[in-house]
Amino acid sequence: MNQLKIGLLINPLAGLGGSVGLKGSDGVADQAISMGAVPKAQERVAVALEMLLKHNAFLSFVTAPGLMGESLLSSMGFQSVSVIALEDKDYSHIGATDASDTSLSVRQFLDHSVDLILFAGGDGTARDICSVVGESIPVLGIPAGVKIHSAVYAVNPQSAGALLLQMIEGELIGVRSADVRDIDEEAFRDGRVQARLYGEMLVPEEGRFVQMMKCGGIEKEEWVITDIAAEIVETMEDDVLYIIGSGATTKAILDELGLEGTLLGVDLVRNRELVANDVSEAQLVEYIDQADQAKLVISVIGGQGHVFGRGNQQLSPQVIRKLGKDHIQIIATKTKIKSLEGRPMLTDTGDMALDRELCGWYRITTGYQDEIVYPVSDGVTSYSVCP
Repeated sequence: MNQLKIGLLINPLAGLGGSVGLKGSDGVADQAISMGAVPKAQERVAVALEMLLKHNAFLSFVTAPGLMGESLLSSMGFQSVSVIALEDKDYSHIGATDASDTSLSVRQFLDHSVDLILFAGGDGTARDICSVVGESIPVLGIPAGVKIHSAVYAVNPQSAGALLLQMIEGELIGVRSADVRDIDEEAFRDGRVQARLYGEMLVPEEGRFVQMMKCGGIEKEEWVITDIAAEIVETMEDDVLYIIGSGATTKAILDELGLEGTLLGVDLVRNRELVANDVSEAQLVEYIDQADQAKLVISVIGGQGHVFGRGNQQLSPQVIRKLGKDHIQIIATKTKIKSLEGRPMLTDTGDMALDRELCGWYRITTGYQDEIVYPVSDGVTSYSVCP
């Protein structure tokens, strides 16, 4: 066994804006909480760390106070924990933290000579860490934010735990440089994607467990996307509530219908008419309960392969279970599927049991009267498809 010293940092605000349709948490945490958002970052880190408890004696942690790491490690029973000193604030309060706490924490992690920085957050958190550490030390992100464009994240919390377990057990794990990217959330909320490269960090090299960089689909695929949209519109059933997921591929369906859609939100259509724009998780549950039948049309993120858990947290485990696996229609261009290089599509709903239930082979609409079959995996149980 290898002794591993981990610097643990949790952004308690990460992901708060997702379930209520705010498309991020930067500067809107209080608003998100007032709208009913429930913090999930602690829970997602706990999933990863649970896998390491059996090797408690081979682990030591340096962490930030309160909800930034200390509280979770204490509640889980990890034995060797050093807590750094930050500002004189109540870090047990979710709204107490900001970007300066992240920067100060990782500086102290470096002073304590940790072997790896494990953090939970989104692209904003990754960007703040990158500004301090650069490529000086390996990092591994547990995806907890709304925006996960950067390539420094595990595909889900379980994968982060599995990768750390391999390191403790002495398996050979290399490192590689990975892009840190972020988008302008104000532009994001207005339906415009403005992303840029902020730097690179070193991540453990394990293709099954660390996500690839998001592919933007720069190739000229407009005709193919239009064909996909035409196929979906032509096959729409009367009186069925269609939930149209986020992204350019799905927005083309609204364009085909001549309706005003949201590029990065979730929209509802019935009988080829707009029912609601940019709905939250709570609204989705209400609409599904009132509908005789509901179906979800969703696309896949090129390069990464995620179907759920990246920028569409409105599609929560509760929503997905109400719909049922058979009422999920995945659409994607063949270029997007090819960008996965044979890797399965992935789910990261935050509910491990549901991720396993969603595994299997799916019919993917790839054009007008054109489809393929392709697998979905939970990213941990099997590299290909769950049993």
